[in-house]
Amino acid sequence: MKRTGILNAELAAHCAALGHTDRVAVVDCGLPIQADVPTVDLALVHGTPTFEATLAALLDELVVEAHTYAAESESETRQQLLSAEAGRLGPGRSVPHQDLKSLVGECAFAVRTGEATPYANVVLHCGVAFGR
Repeated sequence: MKRTGILNAELAAHCAALGHTDRVAVVDCGLPIQADVPTVDLALVHGTPTFEATLAALLDELVVEAHTYAAESESETRQQLLSAEAGRLGPGRSVPHQDLKSLVGECAFAVRTGEATPYANVVLHCGVAFGR
């Protein structure tokens, strides 16, 4: 039995299989995810689990070198959802929300949260844990 870290077996397995340049989407409960993208659906009810808690748990497990978010979230939503983890996200790039939805289709997997805040979505770009 694992002592620490992500306990969800499906999510832990997906994380362990990631490599450099792979991407992972962390999304709210309303974002459409393409059928061919493996999805770990953690959503229980609106707000559970939160985007912030899910993102923090993933950042404890992954090396992230950059992130992409929807330009529409650049106001207070981005500040509220991403600012606490800014130091672990690497440089950010904004794209139109429609482009972000397309980018989710290129991810190794997506994690669906219970978050009900508009534009609470981010694509994490994986880095490497060596050579630093």
